[in-house]
Amino acid sequence: MKATRYPEISVSGTPREMGRQIGEAARDALRGFCAVAMERVNMTVRIDRPAAMDVAAKSISFAESYAPQMVEELRGTAEAAGVTLEELMLLQVRNQLRSVDAGCTSLSVGPPRSPQRWVAQNWDNDPALDEFTIVLTRKPIGKPASTTLTQAGLIGYIGFNDAGIGMCLNSLPAPSRPLGVPHYFMVREILECRSLDESVQAVNRAERAIPANIMLTTPQGPADLEVTIEAVHVLTDPQSGIVTHTNHCKHPALTAINPQFSELIQSHDRQCRIDELLTMNGDAPLTIADLQTALRNHVEHPRSICRHANDDPGFGFWQTVFSVIIEPEARAMHVTRGTPCDHPYEKYMLL
Repeated sequence: MKATRYPEISVSGTPREMGRQIGEAARDALRGFCAVAMERVNMTVRIDRPAAMDVAAKSISFAESYAPQMVEELRGTAEAAGVTLEELMLLQVRNQLRSVDAGCTSLSVGPPRSPQRWVAQNWDNDPALDEFTIVLTRKPIGKPASTTLTQAGLIGYIGFNDAGIGMCLNSLPAPSRPLGVPHYFMVREILECRSLDESVQAVNRAERAIPANIMLTTPQGPADLEVTIEAVHVLTDPQSGIVTHTNHCKHPALTAINPQFSELIQSHDRQCRIDELLTMNGDAPLTIADLQTALRNHVEHPRSICRHANDDPGFGFWQTVFSVIIEPEARAMHVTRGTPCDHPYEKYMLL
């Protein structure tokens, strides 16, 4: 029987030191991820390895200009794991090689709808990535500590920090370009921020290659960032205390983009359903049990919020690999290793 918890790793120190600790502790998962990265990319788009490695190599200079300390961490990881920096960069730029990275349903809830602040999502993606997934805590010198739910080798991913920022991620089909700062470097930068304004600035200052959606809980309340290569559009709803997102543009400045791109795994249907589920009890305070119930929803199964493999062309093999509910004020996140309808939420703490 598969374990219900992901492996947990904690590192601390300088960027190079943290990198080496990650490379040593997650060596097998990291090397395994590097070994299958191209195979999994080619499940949805055809690109040969030399072309992909060229993108990875050229992206290093963009990353160095944005966050040299993060590249230094990756160098430490590469040294300890016995892989090259370019192989690690390939993991960071996979979503530049294909049209989408993950089709997910995400939400952020806070006052006045709930006294607690939560950010949550179902991560709908390739189930083959489960064996490379870890829970990683970083305790850098002079910056907020953070815990992420991530594939081994990524510089940043879904998670939270001890300054009150929590983050989930989903794809946003929109125009892209071949090169720029890899998306996960901006994600990591947000995990070193302390406010919504700092988070927006962290993304704004990057020369971005791809669009993305970033769902946040912050000390200033719930917020969603629809990120394009040209701008960062912020969605908030302080009156309701609820912000939701699937995989299409919602900001008025971007909705005209939607018809230009194929709908990603029933995005509009999932958006309508998650909104219904979170408002069906009127103004009654939402609880973590309510969020779990919403994320387990099977309306239109298997193409549901809790997604299962189906016969959709292109992405039918995608399913909810994990479901996560983050409460940064409690320094905790609740994660299912598998679809939330039939796997338990396990609690992970940033200690």
